[in-house]
Amino acid sequence: MGLRVGVLGASRIAESAIVGPAAELGHRLVAVAARDRSRAEAFAEKYGVERVLHNYQEVIDDPAVDVVYNPLANSLHAPWNLAAVAAGKPVLSEKPFARNEVEARRVAEAADAAGVTVLEGFHYFFHPVTQRAFELVADGTLGEITHVEVRMAMPAPADDDPRWSLELAGGALMDLGCYGLHVMRSLGRLGVPGIEGRPSVTRAHAEQRTPGVDAWCDVQLGFPGGATGLSANSMVADHRSFTIRIVGTAGDLLVHDFIGPSGNDRLTINTPAGTVEEHLGTRASYTYQLEAFAAHVQHGAPLPFGVADAVANMAFVDNAYRAAGMQPH
Repeated sequence: MGLRVGVLGASRIAESAIVGPAAELGHRLVAVAARDRSRAEAFAEKYGVERVLHNYQEVIDDPAVDVVYNPLANSLHAPWNLAAVAAGKPVLSEKPFARNEVEARRVAEAADAAGVTVLEGFHYFFHPVTQRAFELVADGTLGEITHVEVRMAMPAPADDDPRWSLELAGGALMDLGCYGLHVMRSLGRLGVPGIEGRPSVTRAHAEQRTPGVDAWCDVQLGFPGGATGLSANSMVADHRSFTIRIVGTAGDLLVHDFIGPSGNDRLTINTPAGTVEEHLGTRASYTYQLEAFAAHVQHGAPLPFGVADAVANMAFVDNAYRAAGMQPH
């Protein structure tokens, strides 16, 4: 039997992040609620959600809901994840996990105490293109790692988009940079020369669109092993681009689109022996993520990261803001 999913909000990300994957994997979207009921009704009609409820709490409390999907604005992740934990419902939460480390810790402690899973939705991690890149780092193909770059760029959202709202915890570092920092931290755990150990933020620069909300933010990092890192994030770019580049003493690799491998699943590896291009499959990263989440909820399969990782990542986001001369959200 598939999971019965309750959806909070009628967000634009939901189509790719939960609707398509649930249909592919045989899970049911049984309930949805939004601040504007007409939006929830339109969402339910378009995507075949079984019931429209009056508010988020009704979705969480619905006995027919097994798990909750939370794609709300950043500032609403923690409060509604806490509400789901209180109801004993596992949560697949969009990133970032909370608006800051303090809030993230509150959710993590509640989840741990209740024994309820809250998975931060770093979907990129679950895709074979990411796993293959990490494998090439771990097996020594690139030699000692000297530099990692995660570049994320997108055209500007509309002026009224939540990603431009300080109250809703918007900004380029929150929306994009949390990925780059997660990549750096994940690589640091591989124990590979150059990047072994926990990286740290060394410098950051940002341009604020409005006070407290960054239009772009570049974060420089250092690894205990000597490698450097750059997480470059822009929400005012000319075009969309989401790349990971890892450079070592024996070669380098480029993941061409680690956020959207369903559209571009290429991985290019350069070594003295030549250039090799691999294709790792266009099945959506969100489908791999939901598959792993469901296997955990239904069968106890382990997840690659949990709430402690989410707290650590939010601490890095906070540190990057401070390094850029801004306050954490």
